[in-house]
Amino acid sequence: MTADRTYIGIDTSCYTSSAACVCVNGIVADRRTLLPVEQGKRGLRQSDAVFLHTRNLIPLIPELLADIDPKTVAGVGVSVCPSGRDGSYMPVFLEGRLVAETIGAALGVPVLHFTHQQGHIRAALFSNEELLGKRFWAFHLSGGTSELLEADEAMHITVRGGSSDINAGQLVDRLGVKMGLGFPAGKALEQLASAAGERGILLPASVKGTVFSFSGAETQAEKALENGADKAGVAYAVYDLIARTLSKTVVNAMSGAAGSPECRDFLLAGGVASSELLRSMLLGRTEGTGARLHFARPELSSDNAVGAALLAMDAIENGK
Repeated sequence: MTADRTYIGIDTSCYTSSAACVCVNGIVADRRTLLPVEQGKRGLRQSDAVFLHTRNLIPLIPELLADIDPKTVAGVGVSVCPSGRDGSYMPVFLEGRLVAETIGAALGVPVLHFTHQQGHIRAALFSNEELLGKRFWAFHLSGGTSELLEADEAMHITVRGGSSDINAGQLVDRLGVKMGLGFPAGKALEQLASAAGERGILLPASVKGTVFSFSGAETQAEKALENGADKAGVAYAVYDLIARTLSKTVVNAMSGAAGSPECRDFLLAGGVASSELLRSMLLGRTEGTGARLHFARPELSSDNAVGAALLAMDAIENGK
């Protein structure tokens, strides 16, 4: 490996425009801009998100390139779709691909395509390198995905479970918006929950093997809020529910419900997994189970281009 070679990553998810640069010694630059969502709204239309990415990338890319020497760039990695499932597609990723292909053509370097999910997992591995080359479980927890994945020694990803209805991030955002918080609501809802210190209600956890559900709990939480329940207590109950759901899934996965009972390492990635409160709850609930939890650095849990850049570096430096 050559330390002076650098690799650019581009990711244009539903709510973040991001560009990054890495080398074998670490992260060289990491720039990102959130897509604004109107107060009271629970998301963006794809057409609006595409426009906002265009607007964000115009200053973002020159800022990134100003931080690096273009002559050192050996490749570009870009997220081109949400996941590896057949038919996985969202228009927002076309913006990132356009920018990546343009940079690659201008610099005369290869452009490698990855999924947004692969980027999340690789970014989470940045501070968990002991898992590289090993088989492990991974939770991808965000507003668009709540899945239990199995990654093999070559980083091939297989879905082994997850939510059968809404995602953990949707649960957080929908209830947060209902409480008057901005979108995305994760940070504000966590602050509210931390202030409570205890749950106001017990939300039902629905777990069958490695498949779980959040919609019933959402309905119960909404009714509690409409009946005047303390917002902070309900916020705490939301994180308590997610922790109970994931801990049950962890135990079931290790019991053989999803294919590899001998695997006991669990990597947590995605915006929801950045919550310090959730991490603390999960560590407490899985203590004594034999599970080994590995968390992404908080700043690399949410949508970012670092994973795409690292994947490009892995592939090119290893001659793949």
